[in-house]
Amino acid sequence: MTELMAILAAGLAVWVVSGPRPELLRLRSLTAPSAPAAWRARTAALTARLGRVTRPGRAGKAAAWRRACIELCQALVAELVAGQAPETALARAVVAVDVPDPVVLRPVTAAARDGGDVPAALAEAAHEPGCEGLRRLAACWRVSVAVGGSLTALVEGVATSLREAEAHRQDLAAQLAGPRATARLLAGLPALGILMAVALGMRPLEFLLGGPIGIVCLLAGLALDAVGVLWIRRMVATAEQAAPT
Repeated sequence: MTELMAILAAGLAVWVVSGPRPELLRLRSLTAPSAPAAWRARTAALTARLGRVTRPGRAGKAAAWRRACIELCQALVAELVAGQAPETALARAVVAVDVPDPVVLRPVTAAARDGGDVPAALAEAAHEPGCEGLRRLAACWRVSVAVGGSLTALVEGVATSLREAEAHRQDLAAQLAGPRATARLLAGLPALGILMAVALGMRPLEFLLGGPIGIVCLLAGLALDAVGVLWIRRMVATAEQAAPT
């Protein structure tokens, strides 16, 4: 016992002498990003990557459209600042932006080039999931035409609000990654518990399916597990509905 204590003390002394100096550790802690911020960034990146893999359909297309709307507003502001007419600027901005489905914005381009009703075309395109920002752009167009306001300032404000909403949505998705993982864990706990009992040499299925007491326990456990999963999903859905659009 004494020899073991001596070895541990010697190892601790060597680690203290050869380890980094306290001032270096302090400098590293001050210059490194904070743990919550770094964790949120990693979680957001992982959530976005998993979302593209597991939900490549409607949700992924809506997210792509939200990014496209932000890029469209930015491109429109750049064209307006360059001195282009509003209709020409909008047509050029639509061509410059990479959109998930060009057919959706084709009526907008036609209205801008042919002198049609641009706000109506934008409002019609806004029915596509993820294109809600086009409804704000249509409102800006109507205000600019009605009262002669600066379309550049209005569209720039829309772009800023869309960027802030998208940043909030990504931060919310990172914060909800934990509850979603908990829901998936709860959904798999019954099967995991049975497998662990079998691995330990027990016979859980004989008890759960062999008599009324086991069946009652099985049904009660499944019911409580289902309630927990539904409760978590309800909270996640409520938080997602509160996100700005």
